[in-house]
Amino acid sequence: RCVRGESVRAQVCEMSSPGDQGVCFVGTREAVVQAGRVVRRVHGRDVLVLHHQGALYALDLHCYHSGGPLQEGDIEEFGGRLCIVCPWHKYKITLAEGEGLYQAVNPLVKPLRPVWCSKGVKQRVHQVTEVNGDIFIRLDDSAGAVESDHYQTEEYRLIVGEADKQRKHKITSLLSGTTRIF
Repeated sequence: RCVRGESVRAQVCEMSSPGDQGVCFVGTREAVVQAGRVVRRVHGRDVLVLHHQGALYALDLHCYHSGGPLQEGDIEEFGGRLCIVCPWHKYKITLAEGEGLYQAVNPLVKPLRPVWCSKGVKQRVHQVTEVNGDIFIRLDDSAGAVESDHYQTEEYRLIVGEADKQRKHKITSLLSGTTRIF
C-alpha cells in the first residue's frame, strides 16, 4: 500500500503488496507515462521510476558519484546503451544495468577513436513489473554493496536535512534583514 505524501511526485510505500514481500505499487502505467518520471520512497529507499521510449526503469534516486538528483538528468544514448546523465557532473549511468560509463582511447590503435567502456555496476537498479496496467517495483536486494547505496543511509539523510535547515535559516535571515551581504 502506498500513501500520498505532501507532493504528488513523492510517495511512500509503507508495506508490500499482499503475499509478495518487497514489492510496492508505484502507480498506473498511464500515470507514470504521463509524468515521465516519478520519485517514490520504497521501503526506506528513494527510487526514481521513469518511462522512456516505451520502457519503464527504476533506479536509486541519487547519483552514485556525489548524490546528484537523477530525476533532473537527461536521457541519452552512449555506445548503443540508454543512459541517464547526472546533471551535476555529467556521469553516465545505464538505465538497464546501472553501470557507470566512461570514454577510453587505445593509444596503440590508429586512428585514435574513443570508445565507451563500463566501470561496472555503480547505481542500484530495481525490477519494474506491470500487471493489468499497474506498475510495481521490487527492490534489488542482491548481496554486495553498490556505490549508490551510500545515499540511501539514514546518516546521509541527516546530513542533507541539516544542510537544508541551514540554507533555509540563511534565506530567512536575508529576507528579514538580520544578515548583510557585502
